[in-house]
Amino acid sequence: MRTKNQKIRTMVLVIAILGASVCVNAQNQTKPVAAVLGIDSKGVIQDAESICYMVRLEMEKANVYNVMDKYDVAEGVKKNNIELTTCFGKSCVVASGKLLGVDKVITGSVERFGEKIVISLKVIDVKTEAVEKQDATEYLNLQPELQKMIMISVQKMLGLTTDQNLVNLLINYEMPVASPKTQLNLNGPRMGGSMMFGDAAKILTGPESKGGYNMFPVMFDFGWQQEWQYLSAGNFQALVEFIPMISGMESGKFIPSITFLNGFRMGKGGWEFAFGPSFRIVKKASGFYDDYNILGGGESEWYLENQWNHYDTIGGYSHQINNPYPITKRIDSRGDVYFSTSLIFAIGRTFKSGYLNIPVNFFVSPRKEGTTFGFSFGFNIQKKHP
Repeated sequence: MRTKNQKIRTMVLVIAILGASVCVNAQNQTKPVAAVLGIDSKGVIQDAESICYMVRLEMEKANVYNVMDKYDVAEGVKKNNIELTTCFGKSCVVASGKLLGVDKVITGSVERFGEKIVISLKVIDVKTEAVEKQDATEYLNLQPELQKMIMISVQKMLGLTTDQNLVNLLINYEMPVASPKTQLNLNGPRMGGSMMFGDAAKILTGPESKGGYNMFPVMFDFGWQQEWQYLSAGNFQALVEFIPMISGMESGKFIPSITFLNGFRMGKGGWEFAFGPSFRIVKKASGFYDDYNILGGGESEWYLENQWNHYDTIGGYSHQINNPYPITKRIDSRGDVYFSTSLIFAIGRTFKSGYLNIPVNFFVSPRKEGTTFGFSFGFNIQKKHP
């Protein structure tokens, strides 16, 4: 009984497959046979043969006609002595279509006029010699995206639904156009070093007993860069960059920082300029500079506010003299925690080795306490974004 049921199921499955095959074949047989002939090409990087291939591919993907294979077309052209390189007129392509035995012929042209690319396509009925469908569309001069332009033109000609966002990017002059060829994403690790100058360097290298940090004047940095593109037009990109970093590990310190940059990347060489704020946690204390060496520690020595202890004896009594120096606040390892900000200016370039991107940047952070100069570099694998 079980064997009998299995046989019945097998027979039903075979019949269903055969029925589906018959339906598909019948559907294919009802579709008109079409051949892509005589697509002219002027002023674009692709030649006429490549353009014909792209049009044929998009026609096959549209699945409206049974598109004649390029090898069958080549065989028929050779057999009937048809010269496709000069066969662009209606009478010529119709005559060629009759010799090839097809129902429809697809012809047209792809031409560049200044900063525009004009794609004109039409479907001609071989029997009636009438133009059944046609479309002519102007695109932006983004030749690497020619395949997408042809796809849109084929869909418009056949009355199929198009991707409106893609249409806007390739046609609309009012929109900033993002060409995937020029988009460069440099998310990835960053490492480098920085060096302080001026009073900040003295504080950094000074002893902790005097408010310093007992560190090297050069700090090594490592972290990560995450970027988001908000504008791309041609070879220009505008970016927002987020860079968390850790510094001072070589001196046994943990100094975190967060930087936000507004970056501008331009040219095929990957040059970039950026600027923005940097935030970090520092310790500051109120104190004064002993400019006249009243306390005896040296001229212009730094003291905390509560370290003023100068006394004078008048009439046998000791009196504390008021501090004559102005109280100011500066970075001091003995002080309280504060939120510190600075402005960073950076310039750099991205070098390439195969699919590897190597961004190298130099930056400067000017401050009253002292200017910081530094560099950073990183790496990531090239990514192309549609």
